[in-house]
Amino acid sequence: MAKTVLIVDDDDDLREIVKETLDNDAYEVYDADSGDKALKLMEENSYDLIISDLMMPGIKGLDLLKKVKEHYPQTGVLLMSAYGTIETAVDAMKEGAFDFITKPFSISHIESRVERFFEYESLKKENISLKKKLAQTRQANKLVGNSSVAEQINFHIGIVARSDAPVFLQGESGTGKELIAEAIHNQSDRSQKPFLKINCAAVPDTLFESTLFGHEKGAFSGAYKSQKGIFEECDGGTLLLDEVTEIPYNMQAKLLRVLQEMKIVRVGTTSEIPVDVRIIAATNHNITEQIREGKFREDLFFRLNVFPIDVAPLRHRKEDIPLLVETFLNNFKKKYKYTEKVLDPSCMDVLLNYNWPGNIRQLQHVIERAILFSTDEPRIRAEHLKFEEDFSKGSKDAFSPENIVPLAEMEKRMIFAALQKTGNHRNQAAELLGITVRTLRNKLHQYEENVLE
Repeated sequence: MAKTVLIVDDDDDLREIVKETLDNDAYEVYDADSGDKALKLMEENSYDLIISDLMMPGIKGLDLLKKVKEHYPQTGVLLMSAYGTIETAVDAMKEGAFDFITKPFSISHIESRVERFFEYESLKKENISLKKKLAQTRQANKLVGNSSVAEQINFHIGIVARSDAPVFLQGESGTGKELIAEAIHNQSDRSQKPFLKINCAAVPDTLFESTLFGHEKGAFSGAYKSQKGIFEECDGGTLLLDEVTEIPYNMQAKLLRVLQEMKIVRVGTTSEIPVDVRIIAATNHNITEQIREGKFREDLFFRLNVFPIDVAPLRHRKEDIPLLVETFLNNFKKKYKYTEKVLDPSCMDVLLNYNWPGNIRQLQHVIERAILFSTDEPRIRAEHLKFEEDFSKGSKDAFSPENIVPLAEMEKRMIFAALQKTGNHRNQAAELLGITVRTLRNKLHQYEENVLE
């Protein structure tokens, strides 16, 4: 987009020369023969740069500079004069002029000064943008909370981020493991490279290898073209293996070899492709039990568990709840465009006394629901706090004859009740129901298909 420049000078010839000099694809150039006309033009149009003579009838260049800086602070001003003195130049710079040019000047001189102004403005905008991003990143990279638990986790993030060591995050569903992984990536030297995540429980066994390592055209039925796997897509960056204990056992040996050699082999070929990926693994299972029961390879765990971080549940860091609530409240106020929305003191008592089986994610959902239930009321009251079990309460005599329903329907209700209770986390819901995650996923797919029929 072309930059806009306004030339202000009572000398018609000079004005025309400067205009012809700058009038190209990079600039849109306009002119005015007095300071008064320039101000009138500025009331109707915006300009990126004003190039003004110092000595003119009516409003002088220095006065024009003051008015521009007062009313249009984003507009730059470059002053020129045949009566240049050091004192005048100093005065102009003090009032906010970008530069001061003494007449007569060459065409290349005025061109270079204008180019320098726009280069400076570009750098200034880039610097402001970077500062904003840095502030946002620092805020996002800090686990919200002032408890000793939160401080320790933030300390661990700062330590391990400076390395390429694999990190193993263990904690209940909803404790913020994904946010911690992203914080580690953002504070590392890999921050400009991809941060990708894969939910290992959501990948079918038959597609796991090609999802991780890619495949060649014709490698299997449906492989109509070659495809990169997530390891190649993440080259140079960080990969989060969420619910890592759900990786099929036969795939764990292949993953271990890739982590040892940092080379992958696409399905359908024997060619090795080098990759550079930092691994962060996460689970809400007791990994020791998984290894003891033969569900997870011990050697793979040792490879992943170079820097372990235990993420405590919210019930063990309840002193962080007020700060978390304030953060979520501010976020959702912006999302739903509420200017006034405060929490009644009675709400905090309820929140602090609740056990939070769904942890921080559940707290976030409760606050969002509370804002929606409070509608246009400026104050959120205790009755606006809706917990998952409130939605799953049914008749006290659910198994009385009049409430009998088909077993398939009862199974469906129980599955959705378990999902509500666990904050929509499939792994934890499967544990409550006594089924595998894959069985749960198949049931949900079945329900979706029935809706579409």
